[in-house]
Amino acid sequence: MGLREGASENAVVVKDLLEDLVARGIRPGRRRLFVIDGSKALRQGIEAVYGADNPVQRCRRHKERNVLGYLPKDEQARMRAVLKAAWRLPAAQGEARLEKEAQALERDHPSAAASLREGLAEMFTVNRLGLPAPLSRCLGSTNVIESSFSGARSKTRRVTHWQDGVMALRWAAASLVATEKNFRRLQGHKLLWMLKAYLDEPDHEKLAEKRSVG
Repeated sequence: MGLREGASENAVVVKDLLEDLVARGIRPGRRRLFVIDGSKALRQGIEAVYGADNPVQRCRRHKERNVLGYLPKDEQARMRAVLKAAWRLPAAQGEARLEKEAQALERDHPSAAASLREGLAEMFTVNRLGLPAPLSRCLGSTNVIESSFSGARSKTRRVTHWQDGVMALRWAAASLVATEKNFRRLQGHKLLWMLKAYLDEPDHEKLAEKRSVG
């Protein structure tokens, strides 16, 4: 939907990208679900351009890789199972379970504990919205866009000399358009009307969380 030359951790690049989306019609004024990786600049940009009322889901695949990267190999399988089990729970219960896990990690693996706690609440946004399982699985990570990037990389990997930034943007756009031909329907696409209904009801998130706790 938009291309900019630069890193996702660059606040100027991120703000410029989001403001370009606004100029092309994706305007503030209605709630949207943003599914992002761990970029702090992207998170801040969403709030600055679109407002703080939009729910944000942190990518679970990125979080899993980050946490496991701080653990020895013999502990990674157990942690992966803990994460996947927690993500199936109602939001409050899942957050409490991972906080308990972080406390257990603090002494021997403090970096893993800190990574687990970082953005903890936003790992459970799809749970808090009460989305059905097919949508939760799909919207719980950035796999959809990562697949697009993978297709674009495969079409540009043989380019060894980039003349300038204009060429890079042109090739990126062309490769994404070519990759689009292989797109499949979003998992749970027939249930997207439910996501829209949730986003159109400002208090739905709070009500869903109360029901899950009760």
